[in-house]
Amino acid sequence: MGKFLGAIVTLAVLVALIILAWPQAAGLETTWIVAQAVALRTVLAVGAAALALVLLVLCFVKPIRGFAGSLAALLLIFAVAVAGIAAVRGIGVNTTASSRPDDVTVLTWNTLGDEPGADAIADLAVESGADIVTLPETTKQAGIDIAVAMREAGQPMWVHTVAFDDVAKARSTTVLVSPELGDYRQVSSSAERSDNTAVLPSVVLEPVNDTGPRIVAVHAVAPTQTQMDNWRADLAWLADQCSGDNVIMAGDFNATIDHMAALGVDGADLGRCTDAATLAGAGSVGTWSTAWPALFGAPIDHVMVTNAWKVSGFRVATDHDASGSDHRPVIAHLRPMTAS
Repeated sequence: MGKFLGAIVTLAVLVALIILAWPQAAGLETTWIVAQAVALRTVLAVGAAALALVLLVLCFVKPIRGFAGSLAALLLIFAVAVAGIAAVRGIGVNTTASSRPDDVTVLTWNTLGDEPGADAIADLAVESGADIVTLPETTKQAGIDIAVAMREAGQPMWVHTVAFDDVAKARSTTVLVSPELGDYRQVSSSAERSDNTAVLPSVVLEPVNDTGPRIVAVHAVAPTQTQMDNWRADLAWLADQCSGDNVIMAGDFNATIDHMAALGVDGADLGRCTDAATLAGAGSVGTWSTAWPALFGAPIDHVMVTNAWKVSGFRVATDHDASGSDHRPVIAHLRPMTAS
């Protein structure tokens, strides 16, 4: 009976580990608990390896030697597999390519309600040469202050904001766009709540002359137990926003590319958009939370682009972890595919 129960437990652990390693194979990547776990692949790998070592020590206890050894082997295989997936997506940072006149630099930063301050955000935007700055949890006034500081530094920007209310700063999203990209009209508003992310606002901008990229500043709700349906609806809505040929989406998706597995088109990650971090070899660098080392965090803040763009440089700015926000800034340097 003991051996039978041991076999059942071992089989159950095997199934659980397969699901955690690649939940999209069973369509479980957006289910409660699995979604939270898979967001922290590096933590899963280290935790599994540590537990495997404990079980290997227990192998010296004769009555449970076989059981402990079997579980240890499964956990070690799981740890290697999960770490391998993380390594393939990338744990480094690309160097910035030399600038071209038609390059576009995108900075995205969830500011946790304007916490870093307008000057700090503007300094980073100017330093990186940002043409598009998407700022979830950032108020209109903060966006104006950032734009003023950038203008004084020689980089003027237009400001667009959608706020669902003025009660919580988290319910505002602001995007700044350089006039050098041309004129843009805002097609998302706080009035049309049915055509936006469900709980926290996103901003959609269309080029007036139809020659520039569609710009989507993203803020999907976090997948807490009570918000799972809204979170899934947000990701589906965002996939629809990237249905064209020339789109740049950036912001806090509250999702890794694992969660987007069923929403990509023609090999892309979300709609027709692909994660710039993964293209640059930094797809496993955590952007949340700043309380954890970057390689143990969740890569949930993204710059995503259609195949009209290639990534010429990318970084997750870990040098702003003490800024007051719990998210790290993400900077992507994009080059039109038509450029030589």
